Amino acid sequence: MFNKILIANRGEIACRVIETAQKMGVSCVAVYSDADASAKHVQLADQAVHIGGAAPAESYLKGDVIIQAALDTGAQAIHPGYGFLSENPDFVDAVEAAGLTFIGPSSEAIRKMGLKDAAKVLMEQAGVPVVPGYHGENQDPEHLAGAADTIGYPVLIKAVAGGGGKGMRLVERPQDFAAALDSARGEARTAFGNDAVLVEKFVAKPRHIEVQVFGDGTHAVHLFERDCSLQRRHQKVIEEAPAPGMTAEMRAAMGQAGVRAAEAIGYKGAGTVEFIVDASDGLRPDRFWFMEMNTRLQVEHPVTEAITGVDLVEWQLRVASGERLPKQQDELSINGHAFEARLYAEDVPKGFLPATGKLTHLKFPNGCRADSGVRAGDTISPWYDPMIAKIITHGPTRSVALQSLARSLERTEVAGTVTNLAFLGALTRHSGFAAGDVDTGLIGRDTDVLVQESAATDDSLVAAAMAALDLLNPKAETGFTLWAPLHRAVQLRLDEQQIDLDVQVVGPDRQVWRVGDKEIDAHLVQDQWLINGRPMPQVSIAGSQITVFQNYGVRFETVDPLDRDAGATGDTNVIEAPMPGLVKAVFAEAGQAVQEGDRLAILEAMKMEHSLLAARDGVVAEVLAEAGTQVEAGAALVRLEEA
Repeated sequence: MFNKILIANRGEIACRVIETAQKMGVSCVAVYSDADASAKHVQLADQAVHIGGAAPAESYLKGDVIIQAALDTGAQAIHPGYGFLSENPDFVDAVEAAGLTFIGPSSEAIRKMGLKDAAKVLMEQAGVPVVPGYHGENQDPEHLAGAADTIGYPVLIKAVAGGGGKGMRLVERPQDFAAALDSARGEARTAFGNDAVLVEKFVAKPRHIEVQVFGDGTHAVHLFERDCSLQRRHQKVIEEAPAPGMTAEMRAAMGQAGVRAAEAIGYKGAGTVEFIVDASDGLRPDRFWFMEMNTRLQVEHPVTEAITGVDLVEWQLRVASGERLPKQQDELSINGHAFEARLYAEDVPKGFLPATGKLTHLKFPNGCRADSGVRAGDTISPWYDPMIAKIITHGPTRSVALQSLARSLERTEVAGTVTNLAFLGALTRHSGFAAGDVDTGLIGRDTDVLVQESAATDDSLVAAAMAALDLLNPKAETGFTLWAPLHRAVQLRLDEQQIDLDVQVVGPDRQVWRVGDKEIDAHLVQDQWLINGRPMPQVSIAGSQITVFQNYGVRFETVDPLDRDAGATGDTNVIEAPMPGLVKAVFAEAGQAVQEGDRLAILEAMKMEHSLLAARDGVVAEVLAEAGTQVEAGAALVRLEEA
């Protein structure tokens, strides 16, 4: 076994690897960028090495700098985590050339699975079923359009070097193919430096079911399946294991296919074979097809660990150090059911817009596993993925595990940034999902029901107002005059709504609040405030922002009555950057006539591209930014002439 390893990653996966490695007595070296100098993974590691600037290209993607850090610190091996360099075969070659061990598959195995088209051909040869489609080298648009006609619409255009939904477009009609192809290629070129695509049949009621495999270079086993069908824009949201409705026959067929795929390339380490499943007639062993193989540990690996009792990172370290597979297939079994929900800093009602901000409060409840790379006081940076945590629950049945997930999400407390907590909670209550009737289109069909603003109850209003007026502390001065209880007023802002409240402090243990025509009592009983007889929800205060931890967190702003916000006028003349980012492209020119919804610019932030659209019909007065410019949130990019 290794004495010391370097982890070529950051965030929750770096923390996850450190946790297991240190339990095994292995010292860990962390690497960090300028933005991560005080990050959680740096604090947890035994040593830490600075490797460059905040941008990934200046730090976490600099393989030569990372390898030198491993050599300088005496590390014997490098664990890549996932993302960044984890599936870069050239990096694997460089690691081994430096005399170090790469904790993962060989560069040859990564290359074989790195391009989707070549991987599909290889899988066909290995007897693994693949989706009908065109995976050839001819990238002429007319040829690709003809292939789509032959396959039959609807079809998917997918970047051959893709991942995470980038470079992927659904095309339902022949007349839309050309535009979709241009869009997919542009995104693929930006994300991967390779604009080649493949075209394949789009499955009508698709489920995304993947098989966890593990190999020692010669033999492989599978650790059963995960269902990742709950997706938004091809990004996984909630994963579970095992897949609901799975039959023994189907599991055996998929598991065998996964093992066959791994052994065909001499796979070593943890990997995932992803399949698309046609669930229109239930789960049948002749209705699943190979999509791709991820030659690394997956984000959703904790659900597999929960149902098998296997620590996959421990297995990675043991096999990479020369041991054989810790267990054979007949020694592996399923125990219960598990879910994982991905908690992100994102503004769901605004189209799941990634968010930044300082986490002023972060607390996870008992009864769940929370894998997180951040703590209260940390900042969600625009440079990296905005994941806050993965919340994992396990139970003897799917129903129990889902109820546990719902309860854990309700009790998770986050302040300082907007999150998708309420959206995740709504998914746990979705009747179809609860029944196990899932497919990749579920979120898209029911977005309006699932995406709703967190409601402000009377309890949360009064709790926020008490915090704003510093009336939470029962030992504080309550404000009596000589003649009568004190009346005080406060204004709160919830989104665009301003709410007026008035309180009469009757005594140190009683307050009477008025909200409109409502009168609400607050009583102090044994150091606990009760609002209309119910325990007051927990509150976090950070400057003028007050977060009440009810309904997944409701954020209020205290309104200064002397403050007049001249900017909150809903100006449709100026198109602004919604977050810090890089201006990738500008399509507007001064004097150009535009219509509402026209794309004027593209901003790259949080590893995604965001189209900035005209808010109304008009004429461009001036363009205030050019492609390649790094801008801050709120920066004006394009201005229209006055209407």
